[in-house]
Amino acid sequence: MFGFEGDNAREKGIVLLTMCFALAMAMLDNTVVNVALPSISRALGAGFSELQWIVDAYVLAFASLLLTGGILGDRYGRKRMFLIGLTIFTVFSLFCGLASSPTQLIVSRALQGVGGALLIPGTLSIITVTFPPHERAKALGLWAGVSGIALALGPTLGGWMVEHLGWESVFFLNVPIGITAFFVAMSTVRESRSEHERKLDVVGLVLGTSALFFVTYGLIEGNALGWTSPRIVASLTLFAILLGSFLWWELRYEHAMMPLRFFKIPAFSAGNTVAFAISMGMFATFFFLTIYMQEIHGYSPFQAGAAFLPMTLAIIITAPNAGKYASKHGSRGPMTYGLCLAGGGLLLLGLLLTPTTSYWPMVPLFIAMGHGMGATMAPMTAAVMNSVGRERAGLGSAMTNTSREVGGVLGIALLGAILSSQIRSAFAPKIAALGLSATQIQTVAAGAKSGDLNLAGLSPEQASGVKAAFDSAFMQGFRPALLFAGTVLLVAALVANRFIPGRDTIAHHHATADVGEAGEPVVAH
Repeated sequence: MFGFEGDNAREKGIVLLTMCFALAMAMLDNTVVNVALPSISRALGAGFSELQWIVDAYVLAFASLLLTGGILGDRYGRKRMFLIGLTIFTVFSLFCGLASSPTQLIVSRALQGVGGALLIPGTLSIITVTFPPHERAKALGLWAGVSGIALALGPTLGGWMVEHLGWESVFFLNVPIGITAFFVAMSTVRESRSEHERKLDVVGLVLGTSALFFVTYGLIEGNALGWTSPRIVASLTLFAILLGSFLWWELRYEHAMMPLRFFKIPAFSAGNTVAFAISMGMFATFFFLTIYMQEIHGYSPFQAGAAFLPMTLAIIITAPNAGKYASKHGSRGPMTYGLCLAGGGLLLLGLLLTPTTSYWPMVPLFIAMGHGMGATMAPMTAAVMNSVGRERAGLGSAMTNTSREVGGVLGIALLGAILSSQIRSAFAPKIAALGLSATQIQTVAAGAKSGDLNLAGLSPEQASGVKAAFDSAFMQGFRPALLFAGTVLLVAALVANRFIPGRDTIAHHHATADVGEAGEPVVAH
């Protein structure tokens, strides 16, 4: 199977397929939910802030526990943690589909994220210990290929399912996949543990997770409660205190889950900054582009998902070639080039999009942005891996993934704050001149908060005026959000160009950094 060697070639092939299916399940869940958001809003009466939590609850739990998930697998058994993560993910996928309120869905999504954080590191480590070195690259290539296919198919498949089977189907799909993967893994995957026992950093986990929760809460709920609300002020104050405490602890604890000493290495710091920025800018933008396409343009879920195909296909085509280029010429060039393309695309979208912009002018921008992301991601990972050396490659990869997930959490919260504040301030004055009664204004304003306008009882002229007012208010918030996201990526391009190794430093004797026997970064000269 797949051309692997040895008497257990079939068993290895089945293990690889099982890991790939589990990975695809988690990856698909991350991409299909965005397309389902407007349908979820209408079905459960969820407002903009609750839609943000539906996405961020998953990513917040996933980002917080990703580093810990790998350590738990190394310490207590990779197969055991994989099966536990798979079980949690599958069970709460079922609960997500059965949710009858936004709160139930948000809680289930958070627990889904816990399962994902145990599941994803397990897929990679199980493949690593199952395959001998000469077959490992091929297995990991197939594993990464499945990730790319899931990324490409996610929005389109999710859109078709939402349109024909309901929003619940994007969660129910995980249940048969998860059950099958569980029983196959039980019988084929061999248990393994790390030879070197890694200690858990419980204090760091609690401090870091709490800090991330409070800043996310403050940014998402600030518009609804008011930025001077005692709850929001307390939330942001707690974030500052907890972040300071987390950094203090991680600098001093011998077994820190996020060893901050690695940030002394310029390429490592720059690579993680880029990972954070590209998630904050690009992936958070997808969240709001989906709402724009469905609520402003009236696209069906399937049409909205298919609209992203040019971008995702550009990523898949570009990424492998960018990785090969970076291995020969260094990561600086493709990262700088890619971030400029992606950031420039967001700036142009922010300048050009209107409520009546057709899809076709977006296509070249989507292709350019996808090409830019593809040119950035593989070289970014390579730069981080090279900066910490082979012995700490797993930790470097986990920290980069964490930076990316945290960027996504804060991007959705921050861009959502920009969008919501503009809608809040612009919509009310626009409908005041339409001659609506106080009750009608209250009903319409409540619908605007969820992006689902209630136009019942309005005359055709009033309904048309309210829709135009909402579209205008939405764009008044969406444009600055896009411009902010584009600026973040252009700043990241400057960071990459300044600190990422280029053609002149790619040779082994000019490597940016390595890690000594004691685990401290040693900067090469």
